[in-house]
Amino acid sequence: MHHPAHGTALRENLIGIAAIVACNLVFLLNDTMLKLVSVHVPLGEMLCLRGAVAALLMSALLARYRLYAKVAELVAWPVFWRTVAEIAGAYLYIVALIHMPIANINAILQVVPLMITAVGALFLGEKVGWRRWLAIAVGFAGVLIIVRPGLGGFDVWGLIALTSMLFIVLRDLATRVMLRSLHALLVAWVTAIAVGASGAIYGLGEAWSLPGPAELIKLACASGLVVAGYLTAIQAMRHGDIAVVAPFRYTVVIWAIIVGFAVWDEVPDTPMLIGTTVVIASGVYTLYRERKAANLKAEALAGEGL
Repeated sequence: MHHPAHGTALRENLIGIAAIVACNLVFLLNDTMLKLVSVHVPLGEMLCLRGAVAALLMSALLARYRLYAKVAELVAWPVFWRTVAEIAGAYLYIVALIHMPIANINAILQVVPLMITAVGALFLGEKVGWRRWLAIAVGFAGVLIIVRPGLGGFDVWGLIALTSMLFIVLRDLATRVMLRSLHALLVAWVTAIAVGASGAIYGLGEAWSLPGPAELIKLACASGLVVAGYLTAIQAMRHGDIAVVAPFRYTVVIWAIIVGFAVWDEVPDTPMLIGTTVVIASGVYTLYRERKAANLKAEALAGEGL
């Protein structure tokens, strides 16, 4: 983390903010490509093809930065559990994404920082006061408003989306305990290979077909976007004050509402907008309290859902 005391502090924060906004946008566009392709291509095949192209792109980057000499550093339990969580999180997230409005799943995704705070308190012995516990409870109430259990708007896909968030939290916690010296590109590379390989295994039960030119172009775009997402995520966490930069992750909900309307004519209803506002407000308040508690840590966001 950079905390420059002199005139570069503003510049560092602006770089971090630009990176996190870009990161959220490229992951959203990746989601959009996958959702469009899923109409014609089964899930396993889609993930296998995207993973293969992403792994090739990142292999080139590894060669460019001469990182192959450090591949052995990936043999560590935190990397293993991060990869397992990434595979499970990616599958559940994409299954939910295929069946839900894109703005709804992106709104539910914003509960991840609250879940990380709660897990840190429950399992990692981090001190969390009553105000932050209240903010976490309010945030989950916001998710319930979006998902609406027991009402006409609710279906199983909202629950699957929430389950994917648990794996995303596990992934982020594993990222926290990885050696800081481990290069983020190596982690992103092994993730792309693992998710792609799991797609091939999952695909054994599917009827694969050769995607058409339009689908192949969209999958190639998704692969490039995933790589761009990993790299901008790393930049976002390496520049500026995390308390200043992190709230800008919520801009993705605005992007998602715009994309949902432009591509699928999806218009968010009032409960969805109320729930989203509640989740974001509780997230920003939690960040503010964590800053006061001087409890902020840099976190690597690279992965399927940010």
